[in-house]
Amino acid sequence: MIARRAEEITPFIVMEVLERARELERQGVDVIHLEVGEPDFDVPLAVKEATRKALDLGLTHYTHSLGDLELREAICRHYEKTYGVFIKPEQVVVTSGTSPAMMLVFSALLERGQEVVLSDPGYSCYPNFISFLSGVPVRVPVYEKDGFQLRAEAIRERIGDQTRAILINSPSNPTGNLLSEGNLKAIAGLGPYIISDEIYHGLVYEGKEHSILEFTDHAFVLNGYSKLYAMTGMRLGYLIAPERFVRPIQKMQQNFFICASSLAQRAGIAALEETGPDVAEMKRIYNQRRQFMVRRLREMGFGITVEPTGAFYVFANARHLSGDSYALAFDILEKAHVGVTPGIDFGPNGEGYLRFSYANSREKIADGLERIERYLKG
Repeated sequence: MIARRAEEITPFIVMEVLERARELERQGVDVIHLEVGEPDFDVPLAVKEATRKALDLGLTHYTHSLGDLELREAICRHYEKTYGVFIKPEQVVVTSGTSPAMMLVFSALLERGQEVVLSDPGYSCYPNFISFLSGVPVRVPVYEKDGFQLRAEAIRERIGDQTRAILINSPSNPTGNLLSEGNLKAIAGLGPYIISDEIYHGLVYEGKEHSILEFTDHAFVLNGYSKLYAMTGMRLGYLIAPERFVRPIQKMQQNFFICASSLAQRAGIAALEETGPDVAEMKRIYNQRRQFMVRRLREMGFGITVEPTGAFYVFANARHLSGDSYALAFDILEKAHVGVTPGIDFGPNGEGYLRFSYANSREKIADGLERIERYLKG
């Protein structure tokens, strides 16, 4: 018998799209990838050099389970410089990507049947993490006309005796929208712990992102290096936790993951301290792609009421084309040879939308959208 939790977990649909796209490519089909949220940039030179240096110095052994102290101190300096908040290195746990950080946080917080309130649409894997650990995801619909804002008053209506935490993600996957400063302040004051996924911080093109730690210390922060520094394959993330949670989280880290890659951790220090110009250039190029993609999608008839201003996604209304975004996305893949992500991957309220990623070259984006435009006319 297979464990029920393993049987019942739902697939990560964007990966199913990607895997089918790879099958087509193996058959010789030219597929343009607008589905995955993976930067197309190479890692900055300073990251490469720090990794090589660590290897040359033989820094290939286990680190402290909380992470290399020098890296944790660099993360603290980054949050002080960027957001004006003071955290201690003892509050930082370095992980092998942000997904293990999620697992550790939810494991430390949730007893069976306890609830986490989150937006719908929202990142596909959040509900699966919560359910896998016997928690209950409580979805709050957010809407295109409101810029997909997760509002405190809507959350308050879903808070009950079993509510343990509120999960926020700003800039958001899949919508690319930011929560306003006023919204964040209001959410911070609702009472339950806040879990703030800040993985797309730094990739903001209009306005300014805020860390939840600016408004409350009754919070957990998730962050990492995959998006801003294009270090997806290096698998490096971290969490910032209230001090009383760190020891339990550390014990889980010791048992389940031991520590993050020693080489990646040295690269992480360089990423924080030496890659400012590289990040600024990537951000400039992303912004050009964003503006181009939004304009072209609107010309093609897709609905975008409030333009996304962060991350590298456009969540476009395609309800005029189909009420089945899963079937539509796979039909586009098979006939137009362009990978896009169906909105249903991000929750019931995402149905009827398609997510387009501009983490690809301007040329590829243009070609992909032209293919989809021909598909729609056909």
